[in-house]
Amino acid sequence: CLPANQERFANGKLVTVQFHPSAQVVMTAGHDRSVSLFQVKNFSLNPKIQSIYLESFPIYKAHFSVDGEQVIATGTHHSMFFVYDMMAGSIIPIPKVRGVEEKFLRNFELSPDGSFMLLIGTSGYLHLLSMKTKELISTMKVNGRCTASAFTPDSSKIYSYSKEGEVFIWDVRSRKCLHKFEDEGSLEGKCIAVSKNNQYVACGSSSGVVNLYTTDVCLKENRPKPVKAIMNLVTSATCVTFNPTTEILAVASCDTDEAVKLV
Repeated sequence: CLPANQERFANGKLVTVQFHPSAQVVMTAGHDRSVSLFQVKNFSLNPKIQSIYLESFPIYKAHFSVDGEQVIATGTHHSMFFVYDMMAGSIIPIPKVRGVEEKFLRNFELSPDGSFMLLIGTSGYLHLLSMKTKELISTMKVNGRCTASAFTPDSSKIYSYSKEGEVFIWDVRSRKCLHKFEDEGSLEGKCIAVSKNNQYVACGSSSGVVNLYTTDVCLKENRPKPVKAIMNLVTSATCVTFNPTTEILAVASCDTDEAVKLV
């Protein structure tokens, strides 16, 4: 296949490449302050649909909303974020979320049911926002610093992975911590994913080891044994993700070239 962004290569590092949830469209976003949309066609040129430019806003992460009508983008050094409304073709700045005292807003997750946006703050704070109004619902806090979070497929729980290698499981409705467990052998937590059928949780750490757990064990034990420890990466595991049918787990490291493994 030809490169997805053949018609407009980025002028800087790409931080996000994502397929639209329902259309044959791929989005790219990155440090050149732009979000681009391309139509994906079979083996022919992938025509560019549009590019939007966010002035003096190098993008840290961008993500389609669950209904595919919006793109949320956070910056590398900003406390604000942008919402691009694809139906109206308008760019909406969200300058300050009331109740969220963060110097930078970078990492975030969207709930699979489209109701919530989770902002991963500094000092272990997790800010739960309404996706509809972009207003703060509640704030939770893990011990230490939170490096990654993931919603369960039914959007009822959040798994938060701390830099210290602990995983906290939150109930979204009550915002209470249901349980926490230690990720075996983790020196520093980097990334976490929950499988689409809610059977597995994968935790990737700075040593490059990715531990695979069953969810029922995670909810009961304080030091669960992984079903499998994946040792194929030699540098920090910075991305773990399951395919939709939970048959393949992709593990990757951005610290070295071609460090992508499919398990």
